[in-house]
Amino acid sequence: MPRLIHCPSLPEGICTMPRITLTPAPHYPFVTEIQIYISHVNQGGHLDNAQLLTLVSEARVRFFHALGYLESAVEGLLIVVGDIVAQYQSEAFHGETMRVEMTATDFNKYGFDLQFRLTEKETRRAVSLGKLGIVFIDPQMRKVTPVPPAFMANVELLV
Repeated sequence: MPRLIHCPSLPEGICTMPRITLTPAPHYPFVTEIQIYISHVNQGGHLDNAQLLTLVSEARVRFFHALGYLESAVEGLLIVVGDIVAQYQSEAFHGETMRVEMTATDFNKYGFDLQFRLTEKETRRAVSLGKLGIVFIDPQMRKVTPVPPAFMANVELLV
């Protein structure tokens, strides 16, 4: 059900604002920890939304590294992030350590979703859920290309 918010410019005074809703994956086989630095915090005193993407990007690099790859050399291909969606669950603050969990899901011909979940390490407080749309690119042709079978095999070993 959409969340109702107050819209004083409308005659009814109430409007709906569609919200994304993500369901956590049943299992996140990859886990890494990343501390929140002061540069990640905004004027509101909590993790900035743009900096959340920085933390998730670092975790993504670590995910591929755990599989034995650089993002610029995944079975001879490049990867790009085609889209990202994040659902915030609570604030995160300077000095806290985020436990970032990831799993590869929803494979298609050219890529997959890399789902993530951030929780605060000490209290296990849920901070964010989200996913990145990963697409494989042929570096010479600069066009999307099918997911390499060897990559799929490596991902299956991680799960």
